[in-house]
This record gives sequence, structure tokens and C-alpha cells, in this order.
Amino acid sequence: MTLFISLLTKLLPLYAIIFLGFIAARYLNAQKETVAKLLIYIIAPVVVFWGAYTVPANFANLSLPVLFFAIACLMCLVFLWIGKLVYKEDPAKNIMAFTAGAANVGYFGLPVAMMIFSDRIFSLVVVSVMGFILYESTLGFFISANGRHGVKESLIKTAKLPTIYAFILGLLLNLAGVELGPTIVATFAYFKGAYSLLGMMLIGMGLSLVCKTSFDIKFISLSFLAKFALWPAIVVVVITLDRQFLHIYDPQAYRIMILLSVVPLAANAVAYATEFKTCPDKVSLAVTLSTLFALFYVPLVVSLLIGSI
Repeated sequence: MTLFISLLTKLLPLYAIIFLGFIAARYLNAQKETVAKLLIYIIAPVVVFWGAYTVPANFANLSLPVLFFAIACLMCLVFLWIGKLVYKEDPAKNIMAFTAGAANVGYFGLPVAMMIFSDRIFSLVVVSVMGFILYESTLGFFISANGRHGVKESLIKTAKLPTIYAFILGLLLNLAGVELGPTIVATFAYFKGAYSLLGMMLIGMGLSLVCKTSFDIKFISLSFLAKFALWPAIVVVVITLDRQFLHIYDPQAYRIMILLSVVPLAANAVAYATEFKTCPDKVSLAVTLSTLFALFYVPLVVSLLIGSI
């Protein structure tokens, strides 16, 4: 109970940032489209580069992002199929499929990890987050774009996404042992802070457009099913299999898996929905509701499961 209350209290500032984003869009005429483009095309690539450059490049560490990337792609494809049955040709099915695979690991998961894990474990969290970012920058981005564009145009848009190349460049410099100067290192810290701050504010900015017609019970239900039921269920299966047969991961990795499987819907879903004009109001409402739900759900799961490992 003590851990639950502690986490609940520490999460409240994140919700204050969402509220500030709402105020900025509603009363200061801040443009969420500009923020979305900044996150997708400038800030996220820099953060991804830094993560790839600083990660200890060994098999054990790199297997975590591969695992999360694989689960994210699987969830996306499964819910794209479900979405075609529910939404037919409505492009809402594409952004719903994206949300099924994605998670708010950057804006929400990393701050929570900083609260509950040591610095050494936190570095593994950052590595794991790379799996989600790669998913969002490849299959997730393509599926989102394909809701409004043809396959060829969607592939072109995906190929132009700088995040992919930032990851490759960062990993190559990492493997080559290239040292960056202290001024560059200090500069990257600003981008990491902007990534979390603007990401959470974008949720509030998107919420400013929500109206009665934004409430899509099908979209919300399917998104919640994917994020808060199937994701943790798959992770529990993976942990069970590893404990019984594979013995690849240690308890620290299990704790990271559990945390990242229960964070709310990705704020980047709002950015993508805004970029491709795919019902951003519905997406914003679903993301906001999931973030409110996570205020209690994440501390509960963390206190019950992570504390017992």
C-alpha cells in the first residue's frame, strides 16, 4: 500500500502537464499540429539517436527492444484485422491498430521508471523503449499513414521518417566507439526533457478538441482491451516461459517488462492522428481516458506484481 500511495502521488505532476496542454490549446491558441511535427520529425529522432548511442550493445540488452518490437507488431496486425471487421473502410481502424501496438513508454513510462528503479535498471528501460520507438517509426507509422494514403505513398512517408536513420546512426557510432564532446552530451539532455514535456502536453492539446461525437465506445473498448488486458497477459506468458524453459532474463528484466506492458495508450497516437487527419479528437479522448485510468492501474500493478518479483 505504501508503494501504491507513493507512486500515485509522484504521477500527479504528469497530469498537471496534460492540463497545461489543454489550457494552451483552448485559451492560448497553441497549435497541436506544430507540436506533433516537432515531436515526430525533430525531437523524437534526437532522443532515439541518443538512446541507440548510449546503450550497452550486448545480446542480452538488445534482445529486450527486439521482444517489445515483435509484440507491438503482432498486436498492431491483430487489431488491424479486428478493425477491418468493426470499421470496414473507415481509417479509424488504422490508428486504432497503431494504438494497440504502441504505448506511452516515453512520456509516461520513463518518468515512472525513474521513480521506482535504480539508475542501472533505468538504462535497461531506455533500451527497451527503443523497441516501441522502432515499431512506431516503421510498421506503426506505415499502418497509420495507410489509413489516408495508398501503400506506395505510405511507404515513401515511412522511408522519409528521420527516426529510423537516427537509430541506425546512433548504433553505428556506439559500436565504433566514437566519443561525443560534453557540449553535445549536455544538449541531448534538453531534448529528452522536451520529449516528455511536449508529449504529455500534446494529450491535453488534443483533448481541447473533444466533443460529444468524439466518444467512440468501440475505439475506446478495443484500445483498452489491447493495452490493459492483452499486453500484460502476453508479457506474463513470456515471463513464465522464460522462467520455466529459456532463462534469458533476470528479475530486473521481468520488472521492466511488467511496467512497460501496463503504461497507457501512446501520446504519439495523437501526433500521428493529427498528422494524417485521422479522427484526432477520438484518439485524444481515448488516450486521455487511458492515462486517467493508468493513474490508479499502474501503481496497483507495480505494487502487486513488481514488488513480488
